[in-house]
Amino acid sequence: MPKLFNLIILFTIGSISISHAQFGNFSHEVGIIAGPVAFQSDYGERNDFKTNSGNTGFGIGLIHYLNFSYKADCSCYTPETYFNDHFKLRTELSFNKTKLNHFGQYVTPEKVANSLFAKQLKAMDGSTSVTNIGMQLEFHPWSIREFTATTGGYAPFISLGGQFSFYTPTAKSSLGPLGTPATTPQKYLDPSEGEKFGFTNKSGTVFSIVSSVGTRYKLTPLSDLILDLRVQYYFSNWVDGLNPNPEIYKENRANDWNLWLNFGYIYYL
Repeated sequence: MPKLFNLIILFTIGSISISHAQFGNFSHEVGIIAGPVAFQSDYGERNDFKTNSGNTGFGIGLIHYLNFSYKADCSCYTPETYFNDHFKLRTELSFNKTKLNHFGQYVTPEKVANSLFAKQLKAMDGSTSVTNIGMQLEFHPWSIREFTATTGGYAPFISLGGQFSFYTPTAKSSLGPLGTPATTPQKYLDPSEGEKFGFTNKSGTVFSIVSSVGTRYKLTPLSDLILDLRVQYYFSNWVDGLNPNPEIYKENRANDWNLWLNFGYIYYL
């Protein structure tokens, strides 16, 4: 894991250096973001409030922007075009971790007292740690130039991009080691998509699509505050460590995804 972080950090620094060399005529912004993450997975009941509120964690990230409206080499504006005045390119390195439990109608006290399946389900818990690196293209419907020159102004935006993620899940039970009929619900004992069971503690990698909506607040001429709500959809159902056979258990066939509300600070270089 430390080697992975070192490689990602070196890659990020290298990417910023390359972007500076290739896009030296544009200015740069750096920042930090953090906030709560709601992870939507095979833990809990779909569309259940307790599941959505209970399976939450925390995320933190470093972000870098290419600002096409301003030239760093001469401290002046670039030739005005719609793209330069309404788009920014965002590079990000982030990490989030979420604890996961089963909630909902299948693990009520009455069912846990009278059903082995419910007892086993209630006893299960897990977590997942995800490191992401990627890019998003941000669209600002209002002028970036006008926002830059207006302390106290707001700059709403939407974005779309992709990320590459390294995830480490854990799945366990208070009844004992998972993988036996005494501790594990049958749906997680069945083989699934090349794995021996419908659960795993193996790390892996995955691509994802990220979309955000948010706004900036101009704090000073060289700094902004940012509020950002994002959805991240993974192209895998193993990110949380659970993946019951989707051919049998249709209710668990959807891939994992999360919702992240983050707050941050951005500084103009």
